[in-house]
Amino acid sequence: MRKTSFLWLEVTGKCQLSCLHCYADSGPSGTHGTMAVGDWVRVMDEAAELGVEMVQFIGGEPTLHPYFLLLLDHALKRELKVEVFSNLVRISEGLWNAFSRPGISLATSYYSDDADEHAIITGRPSYARTRANIIEALRRSIPLRVGLINVQDGQRVEEAAAELKALGVIEIGTDRLRQVGRGVRHQKTDLSQLCGKCAQGVAAVSNNGEVWPCVFARWMPVGNVHRHTLSEILTGPKMTETAAQLTTYFDACPVNTCSPDDCDPVCIPDCSPSCGPNCNPSCNPNCQPNCAPQCGPTCDPIKCKPRECWPAFSVNSP
Repeated sequence: MRKTSFLWLEVTGKCQLSCLHCYADSGPSGTHGTMAVGDWVRVMDEAAELGVEMVQFIGGEPTLHPYFLLLLDHALKRELKVEVFSNLVRISEGLWNAFSRPGISLATSYYSDDADEHAIITGRPSYARTRANIIEALRRSIPLRVGLINVQDGQRVEEAAAELKALGVIEIGTDRLRQVGRGVRHQKTDLSQLCGKCAQGVAAVSNNGEVWPCVFARWMPVGNVHRHTLSEILTGPKMTETAAQLTTYFDACPVNTCSPDDCDPVCIPDCSPSCGPNCNPSCNPNCQPNCAPQCGPTCDPIKCKPRECWPAFSVNSP
């Protein structure tokens, strides 16, 4: 099991939007959970001491946390690289100033170049605000990547990608619908919804203190930071057991039968909202695990080995 170098910090379940596919099942009625600001500070301190290099603030909408700026500041003080995954619906001047600091980058999701289609997916008229704030981030030269998530049939994903490129967005990734949370449609939530790199140098901490091997593997808790230190959890028997289970499952994937369409062009970890920005030039172009988590959406999707083709192999989820 590789040393953890990337952490998702899901600081809140509250969000202005009610996206049809939200894996975290967040929305306006969401809460900040049981993690107090001191708990998050302690987790970041422990992460820095363990050698974690980057954290990604997620939610919900992380900027809605009442102490978000304090948490952001503390991450920088601990010399952690930071990415903020925001819906970019409402960004105050104070937030823009914070995002302009060295060591911080932004990420957001985008769905369509059609405002009505975008609104259907996000649950409110959000297209104009998100688009305007993408433009503002670019104007301020804040590192930004955008994930296009294909949620429904006929969605204008290609047109949205063209629009983003025309605006000047360079890092654009794509992802399929993950059937987790509100994303569940015709498949059950199980290991087939994961990218195959969970627990391989990455982990997630929820707003209730639970630690998961991935933000999508929410049914596989390996510990809780309210009861144990981050080090005890990440090196503990439950994480070791879970990592072994995942490895066994994904190693059984017959790679040579995979369709390139199933491979997201975003190194490791390759499921939105996970990828770290600013791909390191030394990264393996075949999307090997030693790229994690510094690779942006630059991998060749034809060369990348997909991990979504194991119909004959199953593992019972805990």
